[in-house]
Amino acid sequence: MTRSELVEELAANAPHLRHADVELIVATIFDQISAALARGQRVELRGFGSFGIKQRKARAGRNPRTGEEVPVAAKTALYFRIGRGLHSRINRRG
Repeated sequence: MTRSELVEELAANAPHLRHADVELIVATIFDQISAALARGQRVELRGFGSFGIKQRKARAGRNPRTGEEVPVAAKTALYFRIGRGLHSRINRRG
């Protein structure tokens, strides 16, 4: 599902809201999640999952073509851990 599809779905489920208002709501939610992650905070959406960041140390990697050792710089990586509710919903049998 894309962002525009999400806006369309929400607008269809909430006919009392203008389409522009739904777009603003979705944009605000994503902006707040992004801002919290940029500050190094964890974002938890109960029943869905949690987003966080991890600091990865610099390391020595290998060029797969030549086998030559190359330096890999330190970086910040985003991770997502699925929540129990979403996990059980996805893995429902039958």
